[in-house]
Amino acid sequence: MVLLRRVIGDALRARRQGQHRTLREVSTAANVSLGYLSEIERGQKEASSELLAAICDALGARLSELLSEVSNTLALAENMEGVLVPIEEKASADGDVSVKVRHDSPLKATLHATRKPKRDIVYAA
Repeated sequence: MVLLRRVIGDALRARRQGQHRTLREVSTAANVSLGYLSEIERGQKEASSELLAAICDALGARLSELLSEVSNTLALAENMEGVLVPIEEKASADGDVSVKVRHDSPLKATLHATRKPKRDIVYAA
């Protein structure tokens, strides 16, 4: 399941970073705390429409532009098989390989595979 707040946060962060601005600069311009803006960008908090409008204004963007971008991203993610799945961890049948899939954003996933080292059994005489 895709979280709207994560897609909104990703879009806000991309716009801010595209302008080479810091969280502090945007939070001051939008009159929102730096920590709260950071949580919004990371998709941990849902911003009200008034707050989103203030952040967009601070970024020199229209709220409708941001929401259109978010809508397009959601539509793309919904049409991609396997993108909107939860974090998974699987191990092979013999238990020597562990695979973790972390979905960083609706369109980005990180695959991490680890192989347990084989241990030679040494018997003392």
